[in-house]
Amino acid sequence: MKILGRRVLPIQLDVRDFEGAKTLIDTVKNELGQLDILINNAGITKDKSLMMMSQEDWSAVIDTNLTGVFNTTRASIITFLKQKTGNIVNISSVSGIHPLAGQVNYAAAKAGVIGFTKSLAKEVAPYNIRVNAVAPGFISTEMTAALGEKARDKFLKMIPLQRFGTPDEVAKVVLFLLSDLSQYITGQTIQLDGGLGI
Repeated sequence: MKILGRRVLPIQLDVRDFEGAKTLIDTVKNELGQLDILINNAGITKDKSLMMMSQEDWSAVIDTNLTGVFNTTRASIITFLKQKTGNIVNISSVSGIHPLAGQVNYAAAKAGVIGFTKSLAKEVAPYNIRVNAVAPGFISTEMTAALGEKARDKFLKMIPLQRFGTPDEVAKVVLFLLSDLSQYITGQTIQLDGGLGI
């Protein structure tokens, strides 16, 4: 499929599947000829107090939000190392830095993504591979749309810019990290949160 002169290859994948991640990367390389970037963006929430959290709630969030990053990155890294070039952007969350109550699984996973990003950045920098993370705060998505009006008002009062961010604003930060404008940036986490983490 081509849109605006770009070829698009839609593939459905459960990022928790290690072998599926390898198949994904092989398919991309075979169909498109090369692999230049990886954006780890899959994520879910199952918020509740730890006292009420089941082992399944814990595992589902950790396996998707953290192990999923390992699976797709592990599947990509050999290609990047052989090429001596590559660019990885991991989507974390402000919850991995300044977590809210009732998010121990989500906060642990997203903090893990930040640690993963920093460690891998040091490991692969000699091969001209950059690894960074973006930590969005409250963004206007289906996830935040599900919040009740009372909760939305409460969170808006916590944000100095007094609004939720937009997916387009997140995309622009990711695009910056993938561009030549950020060639000397690696191992960093950019908070995109309207000042929530101040």
